[in-house]
Amino acid sequence: MYEQATIPVANQAAFAKVRQTLEAMFAPASAAKYLKQVEKRGQRVRDFELALQQGLLGKETQAEYASLPDSDRAQIRELYLQLVEQVAPELRARFMKVYTYY
Repeated sequence: MYEQATIPVANQAAFAKVRQTLEAMFAPASAAKYLKQVEKRGQRVRDFELALQQGLLGKETQAEYASLPDSDRAQIRELYLQLVEQVAPELRARFMKVYTYY
């Protein structure tokens, strides 16, 4: 059985802030708003780095993410992708264009 390796977080404070921001963005009440912003810019929702550069995740989040070491950044990117995949099926269908690959 697959078991994900546990990697300790080096910068707890910045990691927690970024994590909290991402979880709030993908909460059921605000996920549609975020997906609409991604759609307006013609981006794909799985492109975390571009969303970060474009300011979709907020300037503070961008600065906090930049302060993280590589191992923490990798965990944040993985968390982001998990949250993207956990969006309700109705919203995924509504914003199918941002979820598709082509």
